[in-house]
Amino acid sequence: MAKKDSNFITARESRRISRENAKITRALNKKLERKHVPESEYLTTMHNPDNVLEFDDLHTYFFTDVGTVKAVDGVSFDVPIGKTVGVVGESGCGKSVTSLSLMQLLQRPSGQIVSGEIRLNLGEKAYDVAKMPIEAMQKIRGNVVSMIFQEPMTSLNPVFRIGFQLDEVIQLHNPGMSQEAVRQRTIDAIKMVGIPDAEGIYNRYPHELSGGMRQRIVIAMALVCNPRLIIADEPTTALDVTIQAQILDLLRRLKGEINASIMLITHDLGVIAEMADYVVVMYAGRIIEKGLAKEVFLDPRHPYTIGLMESKPVINKKVDRLYSIPGSVPNPVNMPDYCYFRDRCEKCVARCQGKYPPEIHVTDTHIVSCWRYYDQTKRGDR
Repeated sequence: MAKKDSNFITARESRRISRENAKITRALNKKLERKHVPESEYLTTMHNPDNVLEFDDLHTYFFTDVGTVKAVDGVSFDVPIGKTVGVVGESGCGKSVTSLSLMQLLQRPSGQIVSGEIRLNLGEKAYDVAKMPIEAMQKIRGNVVSMIFQEPMTSLNPVFRIGFQLDEVIQLHNPGMSQEAVRQRTIDAIKMVGIPDAEGIYNRYPHELSGGMRQRIVIAMALVCNPRLIIADEPTTALDVTIQAQILDLLRRLKGEINASIMLITHDLGVIAEMADYVVVMYAGRIIEKGLAKEVFLDPRHPYTIGLMESKPVINKKVDRLYSIPGSVPNPVNMPDYCYFRDRCEKCVARCQGKYPPEIHVTDTHIVSCWRYYDQTKRGDR
């Protein structure tokens, strides 16, 4: 008898999964789409008032006909005020889904925050974004938290002028401002990102600008309301090296000018090394290592992080072939209960045959999820 394919499901099983998923998503959507919800229901307290953002055991799932995809499966990390946190990992590891969960821009009804907290510091108070209704979230999105999307070249509407698109953001969050004040603020934002002839750019369409200028306009749109937190999702994708350097310098300068924090999402280790104060390494929906940038780069502990470092080309070092991590990421629908990286790891120990490893503190700020360091640290589950 031929062996049954583990990924094959019957039509009956598919219908059962669809019914269960529909029931879950209806319940979760109903919570978010409520109107006139009292603020007390999503008020919370920051664990550390020096953080602008705290992800606490976040679970974000996508409910599909073939099963549940655990895109973000228990992510916890902080973004301190005025600092840059770099989130790094290969495509599909959950970086962008984590940021979209914060912005409540998941593709519903299939994508949902199932559990966990996302605590956002507003100064005098803090909100749990995971519990906020859409009506309240619209006042936060683009105002307190803004996002530079992964495809900046196509983020601008081609049928509206640049000035109209920036004006719209300001008017949405400042309904009492006069049209002239809005226009002046837009022009100031265009100047702030280093584009000459701001008044001329105000009346142009996106297709009349170069790729680098469009990227700067998207950054201006994200900064025009002076947000407390900027999410930069692959901000240098599809740009040449010279423009990449200019964009990174721009982000670094503007962060200081408006005293904002940056959550920088990228797969480029060079960008992380140059920009980040803290580094979070993700793999298959979980954080496998995090700490200060100098700790993670100078003393990487997890075999996956070490593999990423070794696969990076080095100037003046000649090699016949760049290192590549063997194997592939496990099926996201049927994730194993042991370490997700075990089947690709070249440094396994006996304990790796057991359950998923806990977070182990190498130092007070450097944390790794790997059994190789469990006995060395003598700290166990933290």
